[in-house]
Amino acid sequence: MNAPDWNPFRDLARRILRDGVPLILSDDVRALVLRTAEEVSITDAEAALSTSAEALALLRETERRIAEGSNRLTDALHLMWRFQRQGDFDSARQQMRDVLAVEVVPYYRELALEQLSGMPDEP
Repeated sequence: MNAPDWNPFRDLARRILRDGVPLILSDDVRALVLRTAEEVSITDAEAALSTSAEALALLRETERRIAEGSNRLTDALHLMWRFQRQGDFDSARQQMRDVLAVEVVPYYRELALEQLSGMPDEP
């Protein structure tokens, strides 16, 4: 899986959610939000664009999944590498298992699975 380009979505979310710019659902914005929602495993995103309140909630949830998934994976990777350096491969593998237990974003799941499957049994 190629890394998704979430920069345009994150720029939009920042303008709307942090800077207070009104959300205007042009065709381009609608397509961006729908594509990104799909990439983070949000179902029924089309229905959420029917009202302004629901569209804002969809924007928040999509941004939350991207940010929290990234933070979760990054934190787990750092711990995994530390455990690997210490020779504790069981604990290193557990870091990725913990990510997989809660992560819903396919891209982040794939990265965790790659780390888990590529990890040696011993140093």
